[in-house]
Amino acid sequence: MRSGIRKRNVVISGRKTSVSVEDEFWHGLKEIAFARNIKLGILVSEIDSTRQHANLSSAIRLFVLDFYQTSSSVPSRKFVA
Repeated sequence: MRSGIRKRNVVISGRKTSVSVEDEFWHGLKEIAFARNIKLGILVSEIDSTRQHANLSSAIRLFVLDFYQTSSSVPSRKFVA
């Protein structure tokens, strides 16, 4: 399965920016916004304001991953490298 990384334009606090995110993460982000009954731009703004990483694209991926891991019925494990 091949995943496409695409640039997406978003508005954060009134300014336009772009993020490069795989289709699957973008769809997951849209599902989360829909489930929370908020606009996608508002969710991205929330992620941006609380992120601990310099890269917004990475912060979005980690947010979506964390959302689905914590809402999954499968217990998550932390692996040590």
